[in-house]
Amino acid sequence: MNVAETDQSLLAERAYDALIGALQSGQPASGAFLSMPALVAQLGLPIAAVRDAVKRAEAQGLVSILPKRGVLVMDAGPETTRECLNLRAMFDVEGVRRLVSAGGALPLAELRAAHEGILQAARSGGAPNLPERAMLTDLMLHDAMATGLGSGLAAALYAQNRHRVAIIQNTRPFLRDRIVSAMEEHLAIIDAIVAGDADAAAAAIRTHLDATLRWWGVAA
Repeated sequence: MNVAETDQSLLAERAYDALIGALQSGQPASGAFLSMPALVAQLGLPIAAVRDAVKRAEAQGLVSILPKRGVLVMDAGPETTRECLNLRAMFDVEGVRRLVSAGGALPLAELRAAHEGILQAARSGGAPNLPERAMLTDLMLHDAMATGLGSGLAAALYAQNRHRVAIIQNTRPFLRDRIVSAMEEHLAIIDAIVAGDADAAAAAIRTHLDATLRWWGVAA
């Protein structure tokens, strides 16, 4: 690979990271349409790199390319939401089973403290940036469980689905009542992992999934 090709590859990677960051922040939001010039202006990178990034994101189901028109962000409708959250639960369960079986270490004390802090803040009436902090704390546990998947294809698929879930989450407010119940559900998962009980963790993950689907109004 020559210098020009290397530079183009680096720019494409930067554009992809920038696009993922924009999607995760909800700008552009689910279902939004952007012309390619508008997306290039938003990301601030060359059009060739942005095109490469968009193609990569399309392969992961994050966007759709509309020829000669622009880019359409993934629609976070009921069917997509159910599929993505069910897939995340499958990754969670498998990750925990592998971690428990192999005796893998997780920062459980740190995870518990973070969840208890958010739970206390939500119960006491809220705090600055509580929804954003709660979403980051929520993600901490899911990412931790995914470490049990290793670094192969399953982990790569988890990462792709993680991006889709982020788009979905930005379509719905993370209200204080849901923050309370979600943190409680996560603490039940953490308790099961601490006990080394993969079956109990799997049941707690399923409870969390069902509650999330009901809260979002997309239960099967």
